[in-house]
Amino acid sequence: MSGGVDSSVAAALLVQQGYEVIGMMLRLWSEAGMEAGNRCCTPDSMALARRVAARLGIPFYAVDAQGVFYDRVVNYFMDGYEEGITPNPCLVCNRNIRWDFLFERAKSLGADYLATGHYARIDKEEGKKFQLLRAIDSKKDQSYVLHVLNQDLLTQTLFPLGLYTKTEVRQMASKFDLPVAERSDSQDLCFLGDESYRDFLRRNAPQVVSPGPILTRDGNQLGEHQGLAFYTIGQRKGIGVSSPIPLYVVHKDRNSNALIVGPSEHLGTKELIAASINWIAGEAPREEIMADVKIRYKSRDERSTVTPLDNQRARVTFDRLIRDITPGQAAVFYDRDRCLGGGIIQ
Repeated sequence: MSGGVDSSVAAALLVQQGYEVIGMMLRLWSEAGMEAGNRCCTPDSMALARRVAARLGIPFYAVDAQGVFYDRVVNYFMDGYEEGITPNPCLVCNRNIRWDFLFERAKSLGADYLATGHYARIDKEEGKKFQLLRAIDSKKDQSYVLHVLNQDLLTQTLFPLGLYTKTEVRQMASKFDLPVAERSDSQDLCFLGDESYRDFLRRNAPQVVSPGPILTRDGNQLGEHQGLAFYTIGQRKGIGVSSPIPLYVVHKDRNSNALIVGPSEHLGTKELIAASINWIAGEAPREEIMADVKIRYKSRDERSTVTPLDNQRARVTFDRLIRDITPGQAAVFYDRDRCLGGGIIQ
């Protein structure tokens, strides 16, 4: 539970369905003096979660995860930028914090399942494996960040909201008389609060703030960047150079600490390599497959050929040029509504 409308309604639905429900909330790491800014566990959120639990008549526990969250998630975030990629710490949080650290503590209380307010569905046909499916509400679907789950975890997971739209969930919150019905959704990374990731990195990972040249592909220097971590592939605004034509970030050369820019026609590729692939079925396909691939949480599906490689890698070949493929983000594979798995773009 987070004190938000989604996890609160998920708990209410499970109580209504006859489950014995225990509410658990994670206390996550925040910078010293900025504890009230963590979107996932502000004092207000904690108080709301307790009120919801009391309204539902279920026990509620706050679980201190500050140390493990910093070690596994915040360090991953900072290390990624130091390596020149754009990391997605939510993927690591789901796999290592929610479905590992939190679930193990839930099991110690006798829990059989971990239920969350994520928008996704789980299905299992008789005699077949568990499947992770997109939510009914395509605008809220979160299967992208859940592709890290495996067969063992899916057998012990419940997503009560997968069959509902966000509008219906808010209506149910009012019907259940929950004190969170009109609460706005949280956005962005929880431990950043209301500030930019750039300011966070300047304070906590100053080693990534290393200015260097802004170059064209032919080596012409146009200016100086403030640190490769502050730019993303495909970025146009805020580069800090003047040009008679629009310029975009087309590459980040970590070896020379150079930011490479160019016109829009320099953007785009039809192929990527993803590593640390998790195949939800538990094994990779024996040959290449056709799939719809998302390269960011909010990106459109791209028709692609996915070729399994050794060492949990895969090659993705797109049917068209893709402009904003970003190392560190996930490439997630779908067969219509079924999530097949995914991995980190290299």
